[in-house]
Amino acid sequence: MPPKPKLGQNFLRDQNAIERIAAALGDLSGQTVVEIGPGQGAITRTLADRASHVIAIELDRELALRLRTQFPADRVTVVEQDVLTFDFAAAAAAAGQRLAVAGNLPYYITSPILLKLAASHACLDRAILMVQREVADRIVAAPGSRDYGLLSVTVQMYGLAAPLFTLPSGAFSPPPDVHSTVFRWRFAPRFAELGIEEKPFLHFARQSFAQKRKTLSNNLRAARYDPAAMQAAFAAASVSPSVRAEELSIPQLAALHLHLEKERTASPDEAAHTR
Repeated sequence: MPPKPKLGQNFLRDQNAIERIAAALGDLSGQTVVEIGPGQGAITRTLADRASHVIAIELDRELALRLRTQFPADRVTVVEQDVLTFDFAAAAAAAGQRLAVAGNLPYYITSPILLKLAASHACLDRAILMVQREVADRIVAAPGSRDYGLLSVTVQMYGLAAPLFTLPSGAFSPPPDVHSTVFRWRFAPRFAELGIEEKPFLHFARQSFAQKRKTLSNNLRAARYDPAAMQAAFAAASVSPSVRAEELSIPQLAALHLHLEKERTASPDEAAHTR
């Protein structure tokens, strides 16, 4: 069956890489694994040999039908659905456990899928995901590096993300124009640890990285934070007003956010500006 470029279909054909992806998930005995975009079933087969059950989410109807003929229904459940609408919480409840996730993510919807997984973190344990190398570099980047930005902070707020290995285009059929990197994501949100609320902090992060070339102060002023409140918050968090957001670690961003929130709640005018 020929791939469909509009669905971002580049099928992994490197058996060694397939084995490494499955092995990176760890012990899967008694585990339910959700596979995103199983395609022709190359990774699915290896997961089915190791896991108690595999839920394969495939948007392409022809591929979904083919997968159902390849695998017994008691080992692999093929769900013909867009992963962005899949109910991970219901699947975890039915399995009676937090889920493991694997997937070769289509390049054109990588970020929405990552956000979907982040939103489903409570029912997920770990994920082994393959993405475009440049995207993986941004996901795992450290503060101060060229690749560190909003995607880095967003993913890392939900747990440790670490690169595993990179594959050349020749590992796929058809070969894409880019290299792909496999990374591990262990779901362990940091919001409670840092004393911050999820939605307000993520909103603050989006404002902080709105224009990467601008200083953090300029980005926050553009978001209508009060200059006096900003000055007080920067001083209390021991952060220089001249830094860019990419220079700050997640704990530093969290501390600044907390102090800005204190200043905001202390000033009715500031609260009105930053809602």
